[in-house]
Amino acid sequence: MRYFVVFLIAMTLLGCKEDTLPKPKGFLSLDYPSPQYRSFDENCPYLFDRNVYSKVQDKGNCAMDLDYPAMRATIHLSYKPVQNNLNALLRDAQKLAIDHTIRAEGIVDQPFVNVDSSVYGMFYSIAGNAASQSNFYVTDSVQHFLTGSLYFHAKPNYDSIYPAAVYLQKDIRRIMESLEWKE
Repeated sequence: MRYFVVFLIAMTLLGCKEDTLPKPKGFLSLDYPSPQYRSFDENCPYLFDRNVYSKVQDKGNCAMDLDYPAMRATIHLSYKPVQNNLNALLRDAQKLAIDHTIRAEGIVDQPFVNVDSSVYGMFYSIAGNAASQSNFYVTDSVQHFLTGSLYFHAKPNYDSIYPAAVYLQKDIRRIMESLEWKE
């Protein structure tokens, strides 16, 4: 009987611990550097501020990619001169964003107007597992038309890429806000 009482007391003392839960091996680190912008001016009819953490790849004809290797993402920029084809350029740029509705949970379009620099356009924020998380276009409606799209080099998983998408959407907005046409 004495052993039973000792056993009962021991079990009571040892049994009052919290349940042991498995611990994850690590957490996803989503610390991105604070953006630093510098004016980017190449031999193209436009200039803008770009994040110094992006790497520029010239694609010819004033088209370029802004690569973000740490995020495995690219902002593709494409320039076209306006030559009595503004409606076709607008239609193509809007279609590019609309084509993502198949996989997107939602698309929010936000008009952009900078009268002082003659820059007018649209920014599309795309939510969901779409191929692109953001698209935009800007134009002066007379000579210049620039489009851009954000793509990640991974299978779209909106929950996983959301923080990076938000960071890069801020860079896209900075491109739009700082863009100036050269005459």
